[in-house]
Amino acid sequence: MISLRRFLGCLLVAGVASSLSAADAPKLPAKNEFHLYLLIGQSNMAGRGKVEAEDKVPHPRVLMFTKANDWAPAVDPLHFDKPTIAGVGLGSTFGRVMAEANPNVTIGLIPCAVGGTPLSRWQKGGDLYEQALVRAKTAMKDGTLKGILWHQGEGDSGNETTAKSYAARLSQAVKDWRKDLGDSDVPFVAGKLGLYLAKQNKEGKPSYWPLVNEQIASLPKLLPHCAIVESEGLKHKGDQVHFDTPSLHEFGKRYAEKMQALQK
Repeated sequence: MISLRRFLGCLLVAGVASSLSAADAPKLPAKNEFHLYLLIGQSNMAGRGKVEAEDKVPHPRVLMFTKANDWAPAVDPLHFDKPTIAGVGLGSTFGRVMAEANPNVTIGLIPCAVGGTPLSRWQKGGDLYEQALVRAKTAMKDGTLKGILWHQGEGDSGNETTAKSYAARLSQAVKDWRKDLGDSDVPFVAGKLGLYLAKQNKEGKPSYWPLVNEQIASLPKLLPHCAIVESEGLKHKGDQVHFDTPSLHEFGKRYAEKMQALQK
């Protein structure tokens, strides 16, 4: 049987741990001053760039929604889809640029991307759609959703049918996101796939990523409050699949510019 002294000691330790945890938690601003952005898609949104020292230095007004549904200073990797390979993504730079452009607000990033996933899993009824929806709604108890960031398409490039139907399927998914999140006008920004992608897959079959990029470019004709980010000049990290760290920083800036234009 545990002694009274030991029991009281355990309570004291627990109390100290609790107070430390509370002290470490970032102080959240008013809901209307806490601007939230949902990050969805596959690995190039999750980020596979090499983490440098500067990527571990948080901005005082950029937070990330953790796997445990808590708020913490935003440092790379933001995502936790594949912890052993998750790295720098475009989200952290996007957040910094948005924060610098809006000195009176705090930016909250909601990372939900999962590497190697097709669009079908992000459509309404798909497992990733539903999981991200739950996380977004939980985060929105603390802040106000201001935009959705999307990068995906490599997973739909191996089949001509999925490539040709990409824009129609994605535009419907965005309409569903907006409806389920309660904002029919929330800005949606999508980035084009890397121009360095191979024209054939490992089996020698054609890759239809140029067709997917054409489909992505057509989205503003199908969706209001939508913008497309170009990927020209961006490089891969050596695997001809994932953007390298400098390119992801640049991509984040480009996403922020498009988001700011939509918000104006």
